[in-house]
Amino acid sequence: MSGGGHAAKAGAHAKHKKGGHDEEEHENHERWLVSYADMMTLLMVLFIVLFAISQVDQKKFAELKNGLAVGFGNPSVAFDGGEASLMESSDSNSPMDLSSGIGGTTSDATAVQEAVQAKERSNASKRQAAAAAEIKNYDKIKADITAELTKHGLQDQVKYSIDERGLIVTIVTTGIVFNGNEATLLTAGQQIIDGIGPAIAALPNTIEVDGHTNQLTGGTGTYPSGWELSSARAAAVVRTLHTDAGIADNRLQATGFADTKPLYPTTDPRAETLNRRVEVIVLSNLPADTRALLPSAATTTS
Repeated sequence: MSGGGHAAKAGAHAKHKKGGHDEEEHENHERWLVSYADMMTLLMVLFIVLFAISQVDQKKFAELKNGLAVGFGNPSVAFDGGEASLMESSDSNSPMDLSSGIGGTTSDATAVQEAVQAKERSNASKRQAAAAAEIKNYDKIKADITAELTKHGLQDQVKYSIDERGLIVTIVTTGIVFNGNEATLLTAGQQIIDGIGPAIAALPNTIEVDGHTNQLTGGTGTYPSGWELSSARAAAVVRTLHTDAGIADNRLQATGFADTKPLYPTTDPRAETLNRRVEVIVLSNLPADTRALLPSAATTTS
């Protein structure tokens, strides 16, 4: 009995040990499945991402193309071929062109550049049109002033010019406008300002009046220098435009330049007469880049 029991116990112990060994071996064999599953998952994600970035959404690209074309105010022809180029790039195994952006092509960069240039051309065309329209407004002002001055035979006392500031109405301050070294408007001078005022009174523009003297060889009478004399003459014109034409005082400004901005050098025979002047300037309200086009627009339309 004892021998048989001992043998049975030994067998049971051996069986239990073997069973324990089998369980340990089984656990060791299953661990590699976890790492394998993780690796397969990562590979699957990788291939999904690669597949996704290799596809071109035709609908979204078309929306982008049309949106840019409308925003630039230009037909979408500037982008023609861009979609095909992108699709060809997607279908082929050509390498990525890093110079034009991730996933982009040279044709894409060219299309964008052409769109920008088209936008610039459109803006330039709009500026030219605005400048031409401003010149037409100036032509009407000139015609109104000339018609009024013609009634008094004074149409030759004013000259017109246009620069980047706007329309310049130049009044030569001869003896019929101001007496020498004086800043009080004479009868003819009053009539000239009265002819200019109604033509510019209804405008929204600021009116600048600049006074200029010639190169003084003698005294200036009651004024210490040409600065005071030119400023006083400009102020006299501004006062008349305000009181007689009803132009709001916040639209008027007067400046004296003495002889610092001559039209002709002192060696020119015309300097003594024509450098002595008052300029009534209708300042343009256009942006600076458009105002710069006014002189060329005036030459084109004249």
